[in-house]
Amino acid sequence: MSTSVTTSTPPADTPRAHAPGKIILSGEHSVVFGAPALAVAVAQYTEVWFKPIHRSEGLRTAFEQISQGEFYPLTLLKSFKQRLDRRFDQFVRGELQVQNILQRPDDLVIYTLASLMQRLPMPGVSSTHHLPVPGQLGSHSSLPLGAGMGSSAAVIAATFVLYEHLLNHVQTDEERFERVRLCERLQHGKGGAIDAASVVYGGLNRVDGDRISRPDISREHGLWAGEGWYWVLHGVPASSTGECVMAVRKAHGTDNALWRDFTDCTNALQSALESGSDPSQILKQNHLLLNRIGVVPAATQGFVEGVNSAGGAAKICGAGSIRGEQGGVVLVHMQDHDAMEKLMSRYGNLRWARLRIAPQGAAQGAAP
Repeated sequence: MSTSVTTSTPPADTPRAHAPGKIILSGEHSVVFGAPALAVAVAQYTEVWFKPIHRSEGLRTAFEQISQGEFYPLTLLKSFKQRLDRRFDQFVRGELQVQNILQRPDDLVIYTLASLMQRLPMPGVSSTHHLPVPGQLGSHSSLPLGAGMGSSAAVIAATFVLYEHLLNHVQTDEERFERVRLCERLQHGKGGAIDAASVVYGGLNRVDGDRISRPDISREHGLWAGEGWYWVLHGVPASSTGECVMAVRKAHGTDNALWRDFTDCTNALQSALESGSDPSQILKQNHLLLNRIGVVPAATQGFVEGVNSAGGAAKICGAGSIRGEQGGVVLVHMQDHDAMEKLMSRYGNLRWARLRIAPQGAAQGAAP
């Protein structure tokens, strides 16, 4: 069983912060149309660190799994943010595709820092320019990128916490939640509440529009310890979250009965989790609804059928994909761990692990 990726470790005294990823248990896509969603913060983390380099004039990025690194002059951060804001406005007007808002993989994290500059006083090179000190901003992560586990929201939240503590100006969770949503819109076209709630608050969250609540799930439930619950990475989707959302809106946006069915699934799953009853049939029904809106590739459907045949239940737990054969992260519920091991032995190329809820959101220090 594969549970992590190889990561580099910064020196022990390097300032750092971390944030968990997320998995949607129910409500992906339907939440866009006013339906509720359930999501958990998953105990797979992104860690962000900073090392000052005072002879530099900017920030050198070192984001593991994201890029080979870029250099961002400090004096241009304000104009850099303004340029990305204009590109987002072009997307809103239909002049730019969502996947083209960000031009480099590192841009989202630097935009996060530039956004924070507008809110907090920062040390700088002069009394008239409030700039962060120059240095190297890096990260490493056990979260798969672009697969529906909140990797972009996690790096945003961790970056906020890192700089809040470097500047001795800690924000509230509510403030952090809103800032993560603002930055996330560049990645997905809309700053959704699901990812932001998961990476900032941790635990299990229900999202109803802009309202966040905490379902009453026993601390003895298997989700906390990873008993009977798993996530499987069925490849990185060929289409982005934004593309999938737009395609589903075009094909099914006015089908109110469909979104009511999704709502019923989410409510039933919450009831099952709170009562400790078997959620298998609910998960299977949810999978059928996701198939109906066209976001479950054929190969991923085949994997879900394999889970069903082995005595479990499964569904994608992200945007899925509207093309290609890879559907991103799949949620699996299977009480028999030996049966899960046997099933996954047939899929030796897939990364998978027990699903354990992260009880805490973004925080200072090294990841647990």
